[in-house]
Amino acid sequence: MSRRKDRWVSSFSFLLFCASSIPMWGSARLLQELSPQEYFRSLQAGKASLAYFNRNVSPGPQPFLEQIEDSAEALQDYGISVVKVNCPDKDVSRYCAKENALRKAYLFRGNLLIREFPTDALFDVNSIIANVLFALLFNEVKYVETLADLQNVENTLKGRSNMVFAYVPATGTAEHRAVMEAAFVYGTVHQFVLTTEATLLKDAGNDEPDVSSARLLFCHCQRATDLAQPCRRTAMEQALTKLNIHRHLKLMEAPLVTEVAEDPEKVSTVHLQLGLPLVFILSQKETYEADRRTAEFVAWQLLGKAGVALLSRDLVDLNVLLRSNIALKTPDEGAAIKYLVLEDADEIITLVEDKNKVKQIQEDEEEEEEDEDEKENNNQDVQDDQVVEAVSRDKKRELRLDQVLALTEETFDSALLETSRTVVLFYASWEAVSLAVLRSYIEVADRLKGVEGVLLSRVNCWDWPGVCTKENVTQFPTVKIYEKRERSVTYDGMWGTEELSSFITLSRVSCPLKLATIDEAEGYLRGDFPSELSSYRHASLLGVFSTATSEARKAFEEAGNILSGHVTMGVYFEDDALALSHKYEVSPPALLLARSGGRSVESITVSKQSAQDMVQMIRYELLDIFPEITVQNLPRYLQLGKPFLILFSDGDIDQVEGEEMLKLAKGTPQQVFVACWLNLKKTPVGHGVLKTYFATTPLLPVLVWVNLHAGGQIFKFPSEQPITETNVLSWLEKLKAGLEIPSSTLSEEDWKPPLPAYDFLQMMETAMPELPLLHTSHPHGDMPPRHLPKSPGGDTTAQEELSQENKAEKVGSPGRDLRGTAPRLAAREKQGKKHSKL
Repeated sequence: MSRRKDRWVSSFSFLLFCASSIPMWGSARLLQELSPQEYFRSLQAGKASLAYFNRNVSPGPQPFLEQIEDSAEALQDYGISVVKVNCPDKDVSRYCAKENALRKAYLFRGNLLIREFPTDALFDVNSIIANVLFALLFNEVKYVETLADLQNVENTLKGRSNMVFAYVPATGTAEHRAVMEAAFVYGTVHQFVLTTEATLLKDAGNDEPDVSSARLLFCHCQRATDLAQPCRRTAMEQALTKLNIHRHLKLMEAPLVTEVAEDPEKVSTVHLQLGLPLVFILSQKETYEADRRTAEFVAWQLLGKAGVALLSRDLVDLNVLLRSNIALKTPDEGAAIKYLVLEDADEIITLVEDKNKVKQIQEDEEEEEEDEDEKENNNQDVQDDQVVEAVSRDKKRELRLDQVLALTEETFDSALLETSRTVVLFYASWEAVSLAVLRSYIEVADRLKGVEGVLLSRVNCWDWPGVCTKENVTQFPTVKIYEKRERSVTYDGMWGTEELSSFITLSRVSCPLKLATIDEAEGYLRGDFPSELSSYRHASLLGVFSTATSEARKAFEEAGNILSGHVTMGVYFEDDALALSHKYEVSPPALLLARSGGRSVESITVSKQSAQDMVQMIRYELLDIFPEITVQNLPRYLQLGKPFLILFSDGDIDQVEGEEMLKLAKGTPQQVFVACWLNLKKTPVGHGVLKTYFATTPLLPVLVWVNLHAGGQIFKFPSEQPITETNVLSWLEKLKAGLEIPSSTLSEEDWKPPLPAYDFLQMMETAMPELPLLHTSHPHGDMPPRHLPKSPGGDTTAQEELSQENKAEKVGSPGRDLRGTAPRLAAREKQGKKHSKL
């Protein structure tokens, strides 16, 4: 286990190597100099070290020492120390006695000798690092000399894991080093195989006649189901460097075909992040199976050169899709997506390989659209998605990420145990909503700075999906509050700074708060809260229970756990609870609700005794009697499923009208509708609501009846009548009798989100069950989704995916035809505006 741990710790350094090859001048001397006794006492179990035994009288060690010292820094990043052992003149020990022993370097793991290296085999930094890592990974990186050996390894991996096959002309070279460094990091995910036999490279199917340079092939054995067939192989076309190998492996691990159901402008995959184009094949329900086969065929042809995505026309409403059947998104910043009409898959491949082909195809279409685009280009610079637009607009505004502790797979559990309450934001660093919420979250951290017992932290699920999967986080962003791992509460409110701060503040107080005496219970109803809530205005809800109502009390406490962070609840169940219940004329089990600092207390009898029923009842009772509707609280009132009687006002409502409406709300039996008001100055969106209800905005104030849940008819209270309880009740009776004509009727359009939410973590790649996730140990990785979302035809299992891939390979030409993808009738229609201008 210690070797694997050391390896994953070093993966961060590997990424840093990939990011830059600039040497660090002036670094501290990393080559240790010890005596034999000091060296052998310093050896630690499982820790690797490379030692060179030296005597001052020995001739010519200086060039070797310079090389081994230069390699010390790189080896240290892999957990391997480099030591120069100075032998005393009269030392007769094993490693200092003989002169030929001083011409070798020794690799130890703990006090166990792993390998002896002649110093002439370690001729430079590359050879030192390559040979040392090769020796340490001897049991994990298989060396093969014959085609039979390679086939045996391949057969054992089929259906289980993929293989990285590398040919290097000689060991100890820069290419050999690059392969070993990649194996050190990725060896637990893929099987690495190495050879120096040029004939074996030819036998393995390499088409390049020149075998004087190193080669690397990615063998897709995990997808292979037929043992008689060889694994598909994808050659890396670039030179064998650390960065190129890392890039190639990320491309091979990406999904073969990504199914998307959103605006292509918003789609980001690993291909785009690595500077490669992304090809969209535009599909529809009727041709889905054929389009899927086409996408798979194209994806295999372009593997390592471009990504391929299947985009359903039925799920994305873009006018431009009516004509085109292919879209091309390039990684160039600010470049518009190009929508094209192609005939077969060969044209797609040419499209990717020949950039001039795109200009050729689009040239005529752009000329036809130029005049029309100029006329409609005045107000088209606002992006479709307002959240994306806001994030893009503020992208130069620096986020103070140091305000919030970043957690990783290694630090997550320990961080939860160190603080009484740990707030964790689970987010995705590439996703617009996550970035918008991250800004609010940092503002919350600034507000709560110095609050004892609360730690604000964050987990980037794109870097650490293992943590998010373990915590059952399936959508971004998600906020959870943990109490030393004993329990957790998930936030489900609005994402503003005020709402988040309130939730975290309320979560610091026990819910329900146990009160020991009648005085404490009375004080709680008056608004005497713990100091943490001194600045928080809210209603007080007190549960009163006797010893005979323990079941209801238990349900109340469970409801408190569910509502923690959202409401304040107290519970009193001492022997003298009856005295409290007598005062407020209610029998246990009961709830006492105090609004506005305890000036009035409402008594509520508890009839249902399940936790969920208790939660629903509490949420309902906490709603205001005559609320001011805002964007934040509207969902809570919509969930009641009742008609709305809304008083629209341009500012605060008139005191007399407010009192009349409050009497109306209190006097209505069984709360058959929601009486409320909306301040257009505080909630400007109300202007748009009124324009939807009426052709023009009426004079304010205006009282409106609307039943969103049945018919959507809009009725306007007569403007010539004063708003009084009597007049409104009389008007409502006329509505009930059908004597009033509606001012307008809303459409029956469903108000659901336009697209279903993605379970991103479910879509991510998982490694073999017995091995850890590759990208859970890559703090700077950005692995793409692997499991494809549901297709229009239903769920697709892994076996079905494999069978479809095999069919795509065998079908050949039918999978290359794009005619079913581009409807001919639509092709005759006038092309819509480009999406970048919509």
